[in-house]
Amino acid sequence: MNNNLIKIAENFQLSGTVDEVKPLGEGFINDTFIISTKDGAPTYILQRKNKNIFSPIPAMMDNIEKVCQHIKKKVELTGGDPMREAMTIIPTIDGKLYWLDNEEEYWAVCLFIEDTIAYEAAETPELAYAGGKGIGKFQSLVSDLNEPLVNILPGFHDIRFRFKQWDEILAKDPVSRKAGVAEEISWIESRREEMLNFWKLVEDGTIPTRISHNDTKINNILFDKKGNVLCVIDLDTVLSSTVLNDFGDAMRFYTNTGAEDDTNLDNVSMDIEIYKAFAKGYLEETASFLTEKEMQYLAFSAKYITYEQVLRFLMDYIDGDNYYKTKSPEHNLVRTRAQYKLLQSMEEQFDEMNKIVQAFTA
Repeated sequence: MNNNLIKIAENFQLSGTVDEVKPLGEGFINDTFIISTKDGAPTYILQRKNKNIFSPIPAMMDNIEKVCQHIKKKVELTGGDPMREAMTIIPTIDGKLYWLDNEEEYWAVCLFIEDTIAYEAAETPELAYAGGKGIGKFQSLVSDLNEPLVNILPGFHDIRFRFKQWDEILAKDPVSRKAGVAEEISWIESRREEMLNFWKLVEDGTIPTRISHNDTKINNILFDKKGNVLCVIDLDTVLSSTVLNDFGDAMRFYTNTGAEDDTNLDNVSMDIEIYKAFAKGYLEETASFLTEKEMQYLAFSAKYITYEQVLRFLMDYIDGDNYYKTKSPEHNLVRTRAQYKLLQSMEEQFDEMNKIVQAFTA
C-alpha cells in the first residue's frame, strides 16, 4: 500500500523525493496521509477525497483554491506569511488541483504547516475564545471574496430541504418506528414554523450570503507556538451560505457539557461561559462587517443548528439508520434525545445568549 501511495504522491509537484507515506488521523470522511520527503524538503498532506459526500470533487478543489489564494493575498498585504497563514494546494504535474487514479478515486495534496498546535476540544473559556477568534478571522479574510463558489453540498443546513426529507420519511415510515417516537416527532413539529421563518431571511437575502467554512470544530484551526491563531484548515466544506451556520455549529460542539450521544441527560447542557468566550473572540474579528440582522440572529443560529441535528438524528432513526453510523439499534434515538436536551438548555438561556452578543457589539 505504501508503494502505491508513493506512486500517487509522485504525480504532484513536490519539492524533493518522496521517502514515505503514512496514515494520519482516523479519516472519518477523507483518507489522510502524511508525505515525508528526503534531504530536508517540505512535508505534505495527501488526501483521498470522499466523492460520495462531496460532488463534484473538481469543483470542490476549485472552491478551496479560490479561498486559499484570496487569503494569501490578504495576508501578504498585512505583512504576514502566506505560506503559514493559509493552506497551500500543490498541483499535479499537469497543473490540476487533483489526481484521478485508475479506480476513479480523487487525490489532493497540500503543504504541511510545521511548528503548529491543534486542539481536539475547547474545554476552557480561553480555548473557546481562541476558537472564536480563529473562525472569525477566517470569515473576515474572505468577507470580500466575491467570486461564486460551487455548492458541493446541496441542502447543507437548509431546513426547508431537511423538512422535505423529513415529511417523505414520516409518510413512508419504512421500518415502522414512527409510532414509538410520537413525543420526539412533536419536538420537531412544534418548532417547524420558527425555523422556517429564520431560513426565509436567508432565502430572501435579508440575512446575506457569504463564504462560510461549515466545519468549525477547533481542531480545524492551527495555532502557532505562542497560542496565536495561524490559519483555518480542512476547507472541503467551504460554501456560499450564511456565516451564522459557522457560529451555530461551533456552539453546538463547543458548549455541550455532555457527549453528543450521552445516555445520561443530566450531563447535557449548554455552558454559557464557553458560549460567552467564543462569542467574544468571534465578534472581535467579525463585528466590523456583520450586518445588524446577522448579529440579531447570531444567538438564534445556535438553536437552529442544534435543532437541525435533532431532526436529522430522529429522521435517520425513523428511516432505519441509513445515514449515520450506529453502535446499537437505538443509537440515533439516544443522539436525538441528547441533542434535544442541549437545545432545551439553549432555549432556557436564550435571553442571556442575546445579551452577550449585544454587549460585545454595543
